Amino acid sequence: MDEEKLDLQSPDIVNQNLEKLADLFPNCVTEGPDGKVVDFDLLKQELNHEVIEGNKERYRLEWPGKREAIVTANLPTTKTLRPIREDSVDFDNTENLYIEGDNLEVLKLLQESYLGKIKMIYIDPPYNTGNDFVYRDHFRKSGQEELIDSGQVDEANQRLVANPESAGRYHSDWLSMMYPRLKLARNLLDQDGLIFISIDDNEVHNLRRVCDEIFGDENLLGSFQWRRRQTTDNRNQTRVSVDHECVLAYSKSSIASLRGKDIDESKYKNPDQDPRGPWASTNLSGLATATQRPNLHYNIVDPKTGIEYAPNPNRGWSKSRETVEKMIDDGRILFPSKPDGRPREKKFLSSLNSTVTGFSTWLESKEVAFNTDGTRELTELLDGKYFDFPKPLKLLTKFIEQGTTEDSLVLDFFSGSSATAHAVMQMNLRDSGNRKYIMVQLSEATNDKSAAYNAGYKTICEIGKERIRRAAKKIKEEKLEKAKKDGLFADFTDEQDYGFRVYRLDSSNMQDVYYSPQDYGQSNLDLFADNVKPDRTADDLLAQVMLDWGLPLSLKIEPATIAGKQLFKVAEDSLYACFDQGIDEDFAKAIAADKPLRIVFKDSGFRNDTAKTNVKQLLKQLSPETEMKVI
Repeated sequence: MDEEKLDLQSPDIVNQNLEKLADLFPNCVTEGPDGKVVDFDLLKQELNHEVIEGNKERYRLEWPGKREAIVTANLPTTKTLRPIREDSVDFDNTENLYIEGDNLEVLKLLQESYLGKIKMIYIDPPYNTGNDFVYRDHFRKSGQEELIDSGQVDEANQRLVANPESAGRYHSDWLSMMYPRLKLARNLLDQDGLIFISIDDNEVHNLRRVCDEIFGDENLLGSFQWRRRQTTDNRNQTRVSVDHECVLAYSKSSIASLRGKDIDESKYKNPDQDPRGPWASTNLSGLATATQRPNLHYNIVDPKTGIEYAPNPNRGWSKSRETVEKMIDDGRILFPSKPDGRPREKKFLSSLNSTVTGFSTWLESKEVAFNTDGTRELTELLDGKYFDFPKPLKLLTKFIEQGTTEDSLVLDFFSGSSATAHAVMQMNLRDSGNRKYIMVQLSEATNDKSAAYNAGYKTICEIGKERIRRAAKKIKEEKLEKAKKDGLFADFTDEQDYGFRVYRLDSSNMQDVYYSPQDYGQSNLDLFADNVKPDRTADDLLAQVMLDWGLPLSLKIEPATIAGKQLFKVAEDSLYACFDQGIDEDFAKAIAADKPLRIVFKDSGFRNDTAKTNVKQLLKQLSPETEMKVI
């Protein structure tokens, strides 16, 4: 049993006074840069009958660190993404991406290549529950040595932040983590793109305010509620079982919308062989009282029987007397067989303006499942419980169905167990779509005492990648089995993309310059003979070039050999890249025949300075549309 240690210091009177003030005036205690503080202007107002002049009032969300969060989003990064072929599946042909690294840095790197190209983003960020969450903290001022010594960061410089509710920056730290990521994410969305964000009650109010600022409050599509818990939670002392979570949905612009829900056409029948086609019986009563709409309160007379049907005094009818009389003449009013029945409207399927209706913000459990279903799905797939609370596939496929078309690109930059990638593949299976995904996940270490660690999953990324591999294998086998049962095995071809390219965030491929020009000497001149770090490969360089040139990392890469040099052809002739040594005029003539749009070399790759000049001139003459660059 742990013993409670003595404080060995006198009481903190200031904190005690703050707590007393918070009891009397909770609205006057807020968060400051260093913890809880008193808003003295507001306190003065609470203690006066007259309006007290203070800071200018405005409607906006503020917190300590907001300006730093804005600056952080705008700061450039020198990092790059390095391909990890050994972890990838079908690297050369797949268009799916799995990226390991801090999502803030990754989002910055994707700004050019994927600007305005993402149709849908789904994220399930860390909830602000008072537990630790991992993120790069750019807002604390502690020195690096102090951070490492105190155990606040790991070897990869990832901060483990304890964020209890008693902390002075409980909400501020979480907001500072989310704001720059959402700001960068918006840039990546297409004009009709959508973002869905899972959240619970701890921060849903703040998340809405942040999203209103970044996306515009007019672009809030809805706050969807889903029941995550199947059984009542009796652990809460308040006797409240928090069974729900929210999914906030925002659009990039006003032209975006959800797909909606298909009308159940099976309800439309034609038992009387009406030449106007299938119809359904619908309610004819209205919603207005006689005082509100007296013209909707009248008796409807059955012309065949003479029976009069009075309106409900609190509701009336939904249509005027003149309209109903025309509908009777047109055979569009159904009269009851019994006097105590009610007339109804004969609604024809052909008369509907659309066969799609609104998508409800209340998500039925049978349609989206529970958290326990998400856990079961992953546990069965990986043969063990290695990840807590993955979202159920039904929930994710429901939003993918609403937010994408068959060839959309989906991004998840808090990808966790890669449930979103799994759901994208499931959706493609369902409608033969060609959706692609980009998963981004910090390489957070698993607990060395956990079942995941003991099973060989040292990081969350390893869990996510293995889930994609196994899910793809299962979907492929199910599709093949169905083809056999349907007798289509002989002609069966499966064109679904089951692969993914793995990239890992790392420092730049280029050498760091440690010396000023006046410090150069003969002993260190050889350090700059090649400005590329010695451990970097041609694959590494190609990825950085594609990012810098704004080309998607999913483009097809075809290796080739020309004039004895290794060449990479990206998207046929969109980009040629050669990082070999000894580039000369003969090589330039050989590639000029293909007339690529872009060509890139290493600055140190030319045979000599004369060759570099000549290659540039030859390309201008023989392929004037080709843009040449060096790294």
